[in-house]
Amino acid sequence: MTKSELIEKIASKNPHLTVKDVERIVDVFFNKIITTLAKGDRVEFRGFGAFSVRKRSPRAAKNPRTGEQVSVEERFIPHFKTGKQLHELLNK
Repeated sequence: MTKSELIEKIASKNPHLTVKDVERIVDVFFNKIITTLAKGDRVEFRGFGAFSVRKRSPRAAKNPRTGEQVSVEERFIPHFKTGKQLHELLNK
């Protein structure tokens, strides 16, 4: 499902809201998740899952085209762990 499909579904189930209003709500929702993760905090939705940030240590890697050794700096990456309810639903 894409962001525009999500907006369409929410708008169709809530006829009292305009598509522009739903679009703003979805944007605020995603932006709040992004800013919370950027601060290093965790975002949890009970039954669905949790977003967190993990640190990836610096390492040596190879350029696949040339085979040359390249150093990759430390990075922070988003991580998602499914909630118990979603996990059970997917594995029935």
